Amino acid sequence: MPKAVFDTLKRPLVAAFVGALSTFGFAPYKLWPATLVSVCVLFVLLHRQSWKKAAWIGLAWGLGQFGSGIWWVHVSIDNFGGLPKPASVGLMCLLVGYLALFPALFSGLLNLSSRITPAVRYLLLAPALWLAIDWLRGWLFTGFPWLWIGYSQTEGPLAPLAPILGVEGITLALTMVAGAVTLLLLQRKWWALAVPLVIGGATYWAGQQTWVTPQNDLRTSVALIQGNIPQAVKWLPSQRWPTLMKYFDLTRQNWDADIIVWPEAAVPALEREIPTFLSNLDNAARRNNTALITGILDQNDKGQFFNNVMVLGDNGAKDYTYPGAVVYSKHHLLPFGEFVPFEDLLRPLAPIFNLPMSSFSRGKFEQPNLDAKGHKLSTALCYEIAFSDQVRKNTHKDTDFILTLSNDSWFGRSIGPIQHLEIAQMRALELGKPVIRATNNGVTAVIGSNGRIQASIPQFETAVLRTDVVPTRGLTPYARFGSLPLYIFSGFALLLSLIAACFRRQPQSKAAAEQQ
Repeated sequence: MPKAVFDTLKRPLVAAFVGALSTFGFAPYKLWPATLVSVCVLFVLLHRQSWKKAAWIGLAWGLGQFGSGIWWVHVSIDNFGGLPKPASVGLMCLLVGYLALFPALFSGLLNLSSRITPAVRYLLLAPALWLAIDWLRGWLFTGFPWLWIGYSQTEGPLAPLAPILGVEGITLALTMVAGAVTLLLLQRKWWALAVPLVIGGATYWAGQQTWVTPQNDLRTSVALIQGNIPQAVKWLPSQRWPTLMKYFDLTRQNWDADIIVWPEAAVPALEREIPTFLSNLDNAARRNNTALITGILDQNDKGQFFNNVMVLGDNGAKDYTYPGAVVYSKHHLLPFGEFVPFEDLLRPLAPIFNLPMSSFSRGKFEQPNLDAKGHKLSTALCYEIAFSDQVRKNTHKDTDFILTLSNDSWFGRSIGPIQHLEIAQMRALELGKPVIRATNNGVTAVIGSNGRIQASIPQFETAVLRTDVVPTRGLTPYARFGSLPLYIFSGFALLLSLIAACFRRQPQSKAAAEQQ
């Protein structure tokens, strides 16, 4: 390789490597320093680069991060998309390339002006821009808020910040620490050490606070049924009743639990197709003085499909009649899996754009908590648990538990389901509420209000998780205010950076420019 070409490519190549390194900060590896080091190196690589070169460096970093961090999406595309291998790999590469555009945008904007001093650039502009780009990624085209770097701290030293500022606040803290380290490395700004010291002090203080109060007198026994039904056979007509009987048999041994939970779409039929079975299940739950929660699909009279969670038995309503009275309908639908954007154009192209039941309709953004044996449950179906603001707005001071049902069997033995569990842990931390997580083949778990896994069962096994869950009372600061303090900070930081760029004189010499 000619030296000129190597000199051009060496920063992007290093960026791609450290971008991939950031993945080791997340589950299942949980080596949180890897993510911090990755961001620090990215900032160093961006130093004194034009905005165009910076954008290429950011793109390479994003290709490394998302290529290593979400490769597991290909398992679903390859196994169920109906595409030849080259096409499925190409589609995966398009997804990674799209997500890498966000770090590229961040990097280009960060280096857009040479008038901004390094201190302002790395301690104010970089954290504010990083948050803004993360928010954009979590919103555009319904959003993909996966691998936000704050998740690397779910069990790390900055975790106590989650009840105050959420995962975004931890992201802010990490980028500020990375900016301080960059100043120290590049310009020997020893005063920058004050930033991690202040953040460390604030984290220590936050860890000493008690935001919610456990209600031990309301201790509740739960039984989470992990059916372990292979995705390839789940919707075969011949497997409908064997699947239902499998869940019923596992349930029959656990009628003594206060709440029994089946996973997302555990019932392999539309609700309207099996009202007699559901009525019998409801009667059995009522006789045993328990509540049974299950994921189930349905189609209304207008032909709209919904992905629902239903409570049978002790649910505060009368005996079951179709349609069920205590129901949550999924709001945040998974692109291509549950709805197809630009469907008139894409559906004719390939089987992956025409998967069964990929035309769901949305439920409301805010819905009443589900009633299960007198307890109130805030609900998030599968992918929705990654949307912190949606979960927050559906969790109230009298909410007892956060309930999330999922079916991660689409992604096989990859790291995806473990990352999904880590995200659920962060929701518990942010809101101070235990999380009940039932899945088809793992990871089924109960997460305490401190974000730690209280109990779980192995993946890829037919099993029942029995444990007690203690609800909490009170609201964390994040539950009250959400990301409002971060919006204020970001607005202030971006405004100050703009003012600094406008009023600071442009460097006149090469030596002066190199100080930027």
